[in-house]
Amino acid sequence: MQSSYSPTSKITDLESPRVLIGVGGGIAAYKICEVVSTLFKMGVEVRVILTNGAQQFVTPLTFATLSRYPAYTDDNFWQPTHSRPLHIELGEWADLLLIAPLTANTLAKLAYGMADNLLTNTVLASTCPVLLAPAMNTDMWEQQIVQGNWQQVLTYKRFHGMQTASGLLACDRIGAGRMAEPREIVSYIQSLLHTKGKRDLVGKHILISAGGTREHLDPVRFIGNPSTGKMGLALAQAAIHRGAKVTLVHGPRGWDAPLDIETIPVVSAEQMHQAMLEYLPRADVIIMSAAVADVKPQEYSPGKLPKRSLPQSLPLAPVPDIVADLAQHKQPHQQLIGFAAQTGDIVTPALDKLQRKNLDAIVTNPIDKANSGFGSDTNQAILIDKQGHQQEVPPCSKLQLAHQLFDFIGSTT
Repeated sequence: MQSSYSPTSKITDLESPRVLIGVGGGIAAYKICEVVSTLFKMGVEVRVILTNGAQQFVTPLTFATLSRYPAYTDDNFWQPTHSRPLHIELGEWADLLLIAPLTANTLAKLAYGMADNLLTNTVLASTCPVLLAPAMNTDMWEQQIVQGNWQQVLTYKRFHGMQTASGLLACDRIGAGRMAEPREIVSYIQSLLHTKGKRDLVGKHILISAGGTREHLDPVRFIGNPSTGKMGLALAQAAIHRGAKVTLVHGPRGWDAPLDIETIPVVSAEQMHQAMLEYLPRADVIIMSAAVADVKPQEYSPGKLPKRSLPQSLPLAPVPDIVADLAQHKQPHQQLIGFAAQTGDIVTPALDKLQRKNLDAIVTNPIDKANSGFGSDTNQAILIDKQGHQQEVPPCSKLQLAHQLFDFIGSTT
């Protein structure tokens, strides 16, 4: 079914973020349905352009239904109208342009500035950031000319590229070329809408700790906490999206980290302590968002203790003070940011920790409020730097909080 663009269907200026999605001709086009649906539920205004190839996989009606707005095709592009040209109007309307799946054909056109259909004409008629999510057969993706086009496009400041994953492809080949997952695409879109495409962390190395540590009594029992590491993951994503290199030292997790993040898995506070000190020298910014245990069992049993053998009282021993050791070893050019998960008054103990641990800034967040803190997808906080500046961050996604933290520490240095 063809879409029904009409010259009377003028795209108006709206307060909501506006994302234009160009869908290329590949089997991964079906994943973009989830992207469109998710963005709409988030309150984003979404418009979709389908190439001729894309319509072989998903119909314009599908995207029109999900976005609540007619989808555009080349048939609309070539229809004579008395209004402004469609590609000009779409290009000026968009706050962000996503092209996914990006095919080898469209990639080559972008690399050479070609414009022979609605999508590529709209790219040239726009000035907003462009997010690219390629998807193709492994041999196609690894061709020297395709990789050359990819590297060429990424030299242009407007374009932001997502890495392809490896796995089983629709052609039954196992290898690189798999498109990024919808949740990763949506996260990158959120970042670009916040930053408007700026890469203020290019050349920076961000070292982040995330999640809770576990201090084992035996192989199955431990002292721990409910931290999931979602805040640390959001910090890592935000930093990557702003151009940084990221090393993420994390406790046991239930999520997958993006491919472009270096991950260092640990379990105990001692292991996290060693890893953070090892990677400290190369970092420009160190963020301790992990919920590190304060104590550990004094004795460890290599075999599972029978219930009858569990101690009536558990002797405890201290664990390393990771933040204090990082502060002692950090260089003048490095920034050290701490986190303080608190109940009740969250500012007073955070100010004390900020001074006592010699931090450059601290993020203090309540864990006794709904949809905030451990395990939640959202958070709220007060950001405080060593000069006494404070910024309140109302409830928002953890990715949004991460970006506000980078804005805060960037504006106070």
